[in-house]
Amino acid sequence: MQEEGQRCIICEHYKTEGILILSEYICDACEAEMIRTDATDAKYHFFIHQLKQIWMEKNV
Repeated sequence: MQEEGQRCIICEHYKTEGILILSEYICDACEAEMIRTDATDAKYHFFIHQLKQIWMEKNV
């Protein structure tokens, strides 16, 4: 079975609505959650880690 949409770099699910940053996809749900997450929240560090992958892959 083929997945529809693109794979989100944050949640790794395939979605059809989202944004591309340097050819990496972030779904609308993850984008919204990142915006609402406070910097003191433990999940904030997870988002930072996932987003670092965008820059690491482009600088290899």
